[in-house]
Formats: sequence, C-alpha cells, structure tokens
Amino acid sequence: MTELERFLSRAESLLQRVEQVLPSQAPAPDWDASLAFRWRKRGGLGFLQPVMHPHHIHLSDLQGVEEQKKLIDRNTRQFVRRVPANNVLLTGARGTGKSSLIKAVLNEYAPKGLRLIEVERQELVDLPDIVELLYQRSERFIVYCDDLSFDAGEPGYRALKVALDGSVAAPSENVLIYATSNRRHLMPEYMAENLETQHVGGEIHPGETTEEKVSLSERFGLWLSFYPFDQEQYLSIVQHWLAHFGVADRDSDTVRREALQWAQGRGSRSGRSAWQFARDWAGRVELKNR
Repeated sequence: MTELERFLSRAESLLQRVEQVLPSQAPAPDWDASLAFRWRKRGGLGFLQPVMHPHHIHLSDLQGVEEQKKLIDRNTRQFVRRVPANNVLLTGARGTGKSSLIKAVLNEYAPKGLRLIEVERQELVDLPDIVELLYQRSERFIVYCDDLSFDAGEPGYRALKVALDGSVAAPSENVLIYATSNRRHLMPEYMAENLETQHVGGEIHPGETTEEKVSLSERFGLWLSFYPFDQEQYLSIVQHWLAHFGVADRDSDTVRREALQWAQGRGSRSGRSAWQFARDWAGRVELKNR
C-alpha cells in the first residue's frame, strides 16, 4: 500500500467516526400516519412522531363541564373555519376533564382538518422550530401542553410567551396553543412576593415578580376554569361510564355506596375517579358473569 493509499484509508476512517458524532437530518413528518403527533428529540434533533392510537373520547362523554365544553367547542369551531380564535388555558381541579376536553375536540374536528401536536414542558424551547414545520400546511394545528407549570428562569417560559404573543415574526395563522394546568398563573407563588405590592393613590399595584407571573397566563385569550364536582355530579358521571361499559344494574344503592366509598378513598370526587370506579365495577361484573 502506497503512502497516498494509507492516507486516504485513514481519512475515510476519520470521516466515518465524525459522521457518527454529527447529527443526521431529522425525519420528515408523516402527516398521513395519524391525527395526533408528539414532538420528540433524538440525537439533538427534534421531529414529529405520529401517535398510532389517539384517545377516542368524545365531547358527549364529558359530563359536568357543560359551560367549559361549549366555550372550547365554539373557539375550536372558529379556528377550523379560519376565522379569529384564541389560545386557551384550562386550569383548576385535577381529574375534572381538562386534558380530555382537548382530546375530544380533536376527535370532533379532525374530519375538518384539525390536528394535535403534544409538546412536553421541557421541549417548549423548540416551539419556533415546530411552528416552522406547520405554517405552510393546509391543516389546522393545536399545540397541546398538558399539566403546564414553570419554575423561575425556565427557558420554556420565555419561549411560550413569545409563541403566544408573537415576536418580530407574526404568529402562525394555522396554529393555536391549548394548555392545561392546576395553576392559573403557571408558576409557584410565594408569600414574600406580596411584600412587593405598592399602594399608590389608593390603588393597589402588584410587584414586578407578580406582574411577570400573571403576564404569561394573560397571553391566553380564553380561560376555562374547572371546579371539583359535587356528589350528584360525580354519581352522574359514574352512571355515564357504567352505561358506556354496558353495565345494566348501574343505579342500585350498592353501586352508589361503592362509588362514594371509592371517591372517599381517592380523596376526590372527580371525573377521573368516576371513570376509574366504572372500569373497576364493570370488570368485576363481567368477571362474575363469566
């Protein structure tokens, strides 16, 4: 082997090692693969991964949240019909249907071109890249952020503010952000922040820290608040899901008593608890009948 051949062989070996370190090109989204996608990172590159089995819950399945359902349905209908619509923040008690409501509007309006992109909190810094992938598409996209909350200084907080309010670039016309959170202001609030409050001319002016926290949630045009269910609402939801599972004897005193004990054990009369009890009870009934 000549000196030149040895040099070329070593150069080729070096290039192969460099190629293993350098990130490859992210795969193009397969838009026909699903109605819902997740933003994923691999090797430092982000890509849209199709969700093979999206949740098929429907608006009619959600009980006890009629006003919230009406408002988000109207907003989404405006969006898919290409008239002005708002980003939506859903906040309040856990297990009351916030996330399910977003999945339900996807199923309702998917035939009209609606698609869903789920983005984890830590990946919100990639929102500009996500919007770049979407803005030339004919579909309408909801960017969905579940159980959203931030600690001070998180980079995703700034990225979300920019995406909601726009930067030097105009917000994308075919993208809305729907987020759920247990906190209205999306960040922890501390007693010491009240010391920043000032009284000027008889008016109360919150401190800069409080104003900064409020400023993010205010960028959502539509707020939907969710509250714990009372006993009758909870039992009504139990009845709905028992009917869904085909349980015939679902209004007996035994069922009501067991359902209330289930909620007491969970410490919550929520839609989630009602769904979990109905699954457990329907399974017990079916196993007994077999």
